Amino acid sequence: MSNIAIQGATTGTGVFTLESPATNTDRTLVLPDEAGTVLTSASDLTGVTGVPNPLTSGTAVASTSGTAIDFTGIPSWAKRITMVFKGVSTNGSAVVGFRIGDGAFISTGYVGVVNRAQTAQTNAGLAYSTSFAIINATAAGVSQNGTAVLTHMGSNVWNFSAIAAREDNVSIYTCSGTLTLAGVLDRVRLTTANGTDTFDAGSINIMYE
Repeated sequence: MSNIAIQGATTGTGVFTLESPATNTDRTLVLPDEAGTVLTSASDLTGVTGVPNPLTSGTAVASTSGTAIDFTGIPSWAKRITMVFKGVSTNGSAVVGFRIGDGAFISTGYVGVVNRAQTAQTNAGLAYSTSFAIINATAAGVSQNGTAVLTHMGSNVWNFSAIAAREDNVSIYTCSGTLTLAGVLDRVRLTTANGTDTFDAGSINIMYE
């Protein structure tokens, strides 16, 4: 094993050391053909083999109008996507849920269930079909809070899990589901089951890594 030590010529007293690997095979390190530093920020690590992609946060969007809140342009390297929502409500009674897509949003084939646990009342559930619902029932003006996570299993298979709550009763909602896309996921949408109820309060954001 051999080392090369380089000490700053004008400023600083630290020594930068290059150490060869413990191998009998020659290795080549190719530097970029440009001036400047090799790495300038965490974003420079994106796509580098053997280095985890950084956690990237989107910009929070107010869920105060429209029938859908979309996040598009999700990079192909994203393997986990977290959605956080606060005070989200609509003007109707259709349940709110997430849809994902690979160039277009998918509205069929969702498998799974959301289950409600409520003090002194019978538990209730809702099977998935057109989206990953975050609660099983709602009403106009009811605020919903929670965190949902999409996790990539490989082969364009995405698993969904979430914990949510309604502000108008003592309930907790646990969610689990899955959907297989035909292509690479690049978008997430928050919408309602009927597609016509309008959002009127709250905000939502996503993070991916």
